[in-house]
Amino acid sequence: MSWIPTLEIGFWNAWILALFMLLHPLIMNFVDKAVGTGNINQKMGDVPAEEGEKRPIPIPTVLLIVLFIYSIFLPLKLGTPWFNVGFAIYLVGIVMFLTSMITAAKTPMGQIFSRGMYRYSRHPLYISFLFILMGISMASASWVFLLLSMGWMFFPISQVASEEQGCLESFGNEYQEYMHRTPKWLGIPK
Repeated sequence: MSWIPTLEIGFWNAWILALFMLLHPLIMNFVDKAVGTGNINQKMGDVPAEEGEKRPIPIPTVLLIVLFIYSIFLPLKLGTPWFNVGFAIYLVGIVMFLTSMITAAKTPMGQIFSRGMYRYSRHPLYISFLFILMGISMASASWVFLLLSMGWMFFPISQVASEEQGCLESFGNEYQEYMHRTPKWLGIPK
């Protein structure tokens, strides 16, 4: 990996992989229409906010846009071990995202997502995005992309406590039991 990136516009640049970052809401809705009930956005809900709490929503969005713009000028290291390892990590992230979305889409309204990837992580969508961003960083051998990605990951990860508190309020003991048997990030269920 290099600190000083080779910047050039080209078809085989990281934007091909980074396009997923911009299209994931459409992919999410497509998966929901294909295998779900069509109300994925209601099922996923919104992070509850305390009175007077300021949430830095624009910052992660701006960082994603910066990452995508940067990816337009960032060549993939095709034919190198960096690309091969990075692309494999990227594909793991895509598969995690899709299987998590299928689970969410198939779960009836008002129930906890606790099957599929949700058995191994209470937050598999965040984990999948981390894998996707790490894969793009490695496939392009860019430390800059990796550092910007880690900056982006700080914001969703900081929302986890609020999300889990909202789930505890909505689902009570059922979610508490889910928390005890399922790791927060990634692991083997208890």
